[in-house]
Amino acid sequence: MKTDELIRLLAQDAPVRRRLGRMLVLALVFGIAASGLLLLSTVGLRADLSTAIETVRVIFKIATTLLLAVLAFLVVERIGRPGLSVRSQAFSLLLPAALLLSATLAELFVLPRGEWTTRLLGRHAAFCVFFIPVLSLAPLSGLMLALRHGAPAHPGLAGAAAGLAASAVGAALYAWHCPDDSPLFMATWYTLAIGLVTLVGYGIGRKALRW
Repeated sequence: MKTDELIRLLAQDAPVRRRLGRMLVLALVFGIAASGLLLLSTVGLRADLSTAIETVRVIFKIATTLLLAVLAFLVVERIGRPGLSVRSQAFSLLLPAALLLSATLAELFVLPRGEWTTRLLGRHAAFCVFFIPVLSLAPLSGLMLALRHGAPAHPGLAGAAAGLAASAVGAALYAWHCPDDSPLFMATWYTLAIGLVTLVGYGIGRKALRW
């Protein structure tokens, strides 16, 4: 049987699609629960959360990472099924990126230049880059296992999408602890942490999701 014909048959297999969708959702729920418990049992929520959550910066930080997690998961759910285009879902990822870029430029515009470095470095840059990947481990593992029950045409890209979704979940959870609320900090260190996990996901996907 030719590869193109096999892909077409798999793409038309509705039960396989439904099963993959359920497994991906379960993987995401498991990952969020496991990482949430890890966050609460280690560093916990930020001490001033009750007042900080009322500020625009904190709301923006949490909302943007959650939006990225949802959009990236939609890419994962689509890319695990052969023969389906993920172009529109991939383009949707530009929305949280555009929001973050706009917020960062606005902050640079209103802040004196002398405060840029302080906002960039924040208080816990190194820990941010370390702990977001740690919080990404459970969702990344779950999504990878679920994708093995699909048939992604591009294993590396599927792994990268899983890494992006998992790291966005990790970032969204870490945002409830992180005391650094500057969009400049977020654009630098959150992006670096998310990029690292996405790259790892790509490497894992190339080998683990090959079929």
